[in-house]
Amino acid sequence: MQKVLFGVPRFTAELTWTDLAPELRGWEITVCPRGEMAEYVDGMDVVCPWGAPLDAVTIKAGTFGLVQQFGVGIEKIDVQAATELGVWVARIPGDAGANADSVAELAVLQLLALVRRLDETREALWNRRWEQRPLAGTLLGSTILIVGLGAIGEAVATRLAGFGARLLGVRAHPECGAPPGVSEVAGPDRLGALLPRADAVLCCAMLRDGNAGMFGEAAFAAMKPGAVFVNVARGGLVDEDALLAALESGHLAGAGLDVYAREPADPESALLRHPRVFATPHVGGLTRTMFTRTGRVFGQELARWARGQPPRWAVNSPAFCRAPGKPSGR
Repeated sequence: MQKVLFGVPRFTAELTWTDLAPELRGWEITVCPRGEMAEYVDGMDVVCPWGAPLDAVTIKAGTFGLVQQFGVGIEKIDVQAATELGVWVARIPGDAGANADSVAELAVLQLLALVRRLDETREALWNRRWEQRPLAGTLLGSTILIVGLGAIGEAVATRLAGFGARLLGVRAHPECGAPPGVSEVAGPDRLGALLPRADAVLCCAMLRDGNAGMFGEAAFAAMKPGAVFVNVARGGLVDEDALLAALESGHLAGAGLDVYAREPADPESALLRHPRVFATPHVGGLTRTMFTRTGRVFGQELARWARGQPPRWAVNSPAFCRAPGKPSGR
């Protein structure tokens, strides 16, 4: 029986990795505390970090030949070290396991909560301030800029298409065109030109070399006064100090955040405690549907690996594979 190690104890409080057993027949499931993978990798065939970092020391300590992420995030994995050590690294695209749909739903939830001033509205009810109910905005007739039109961005566009808003998009490869519902698409070099036109900006971009902190002081200053900002992508894309300053000055009307520069995020931080921030603890993809559908694909990928086939969504191509009988890259 082959062995797979998960780098955190559970998927959520309600779901454990052993709940994937029906999809992982022939595999022994092992879990470890976050940050302690190095103590557990001996004898493992596959490692799934989930939200835990996987550094060169841990990769070198094991004999596994595949790092298969349960989703798309690989920024905490030392891919270069894995490649040099003969270890494949693979992800599961958001549109292959319902992660994109789950995150897109949260993005729309946060956007609506900000525009309709949900927290203030509920507070007015609880505090019997019926005659002081806040005046809300609406998506109808607004302009929404979606930054990042990968699986998540396209799923967001699909859900926003029926709200009567004009949708703009920024994508790394604008030559790919606009998905249904998006009227205009530009490359990252035109982000600064599109920001002043948007009543709301949704960050759905992938964190990659060169775009860390893309939403900083200049980007927030370029946004329309009174606009709202939502980030369901990665915390590293945002300069959180600059965002807080834009909120405190009143330039931005609000921010919806599900991801942070450091996680777990500090709930006592000035940003999370800001009255115009709608914050959630990185739960965009934490749905039962995502777990079930991604789990099915995860099981298929491990089965392919066991048959000697390379992963379908590899992010590297090692010249050799250190796990005996497993696929090599070139």
